[in-house]
Amino acid sequence: MPDRPSPLVAAAGVVLDTRGRVLVLTTPGRSEPELPGGAVEGAETPEEGLARTLRQGLGLARRAGRLLAVDSRPPGPTGRSLIVHVHLVGPLPPPEVAAISVPDGEGTETRWLPPEAACALLPAPVASRLRAALAALHAGSFAHLVDGVPQPGSPAGLDPARRIALEHSGTLDPAGHRASRPKAVTAASVLFTGSDGRILLVQPAYGRSDRWNLPGGGIDSDLGEIPRAAARREVHEELGLDLAPGRLLAVNWAHKPGRPARIRFLYDGGVLDASVLARIRLDRTELLQWRTVTPAELPGLVKPALRRQITACLTARATGAGPLELHAGRP
Repeated sequence: MPDRPSPLVAAAGVVLDTRGRVLVLTTPGRSEPELPGGAVEGAETPEEGLARTLRQGLGLARRAGRLLAVDSRPPGPTGRSLIVHVHLVGPLPPPEVAAISVPDGEGTETRWLPPEAACALLPAPVASRLRAALAALHAGSFAHLVDGVPQPGSPAGLDPARRIALEHSGTLDPAGHRASRPKAVTAASVLFTGSDGRILLVQPAYGRSDRWNLPGGGIDSDLGEIPRAAARREVHEELGLDLAPGRLLAVNWAHKPGRPARIRFLYDGGVLDASVLARIRLDRTELLQWRTVTPAELPGLVKPALRRQITACLTARATGAGPLELHAGRP
């Protein structure tokens, strides 16, 4: 209706570099620092509006990334409410960071700050928005805010103590309860050895390629896949070998604050002789190469937590123990 004020719509970017620092802007004529972004104009979508402001204000040719949060603010002095979409931008590699430039004469100052330093500098509503967006980023989830405050049932950004209090009070509806519960990422791996006892490792084509892994990968639990089926599928996709996994050797639990827990099911793949190893055909989109190594060579190739898991599984296989319950590779 023409006599009813429509909400203002804005888009903000959590612009990160590869060191995890946040870009904060200080613009002459504005009383407080801010995140990159601005009002959405005309028929733009929030994604289009953010891309435009990044291009015009910073010379940054980047599309808006994943939606991290939506914040709705009640009407202020103008009588109009504000809806802010917060998107991830980056992480930007050093050449893109160095290429950022503001238009001549504007005097905008750009600062790259650690997340907590950025939150300390920004005004309270924007700092709360940034904290919730970063929580959503780390949890692989989404934050629902009203006036900067994460709402009951928000999948991300809700303080754990407040979530527990809401659950115990019975005020969360079933949908809100499911959305706010902590989530976990699940994977399945297979321990293969050669006839000489050497361990089969694979080198990923993504992430840190200097870290070697066991064959395996994520469980497609949203499709109803079970861990054992995921282990077989991943080995087939990665190595071209259709081999049924043996017994479950261990389940490993790992957790970092602010991140989803990671659960890995580790299966015994058995002993592969030279003829089977010769049939390996790598999926080059996922793996660069494979090799077999002795236990003594593991420290230079795999992360400590995975090394502990492999060692525990080798012991379980040799002694017939298990399945073992591991936490970061430790029984």
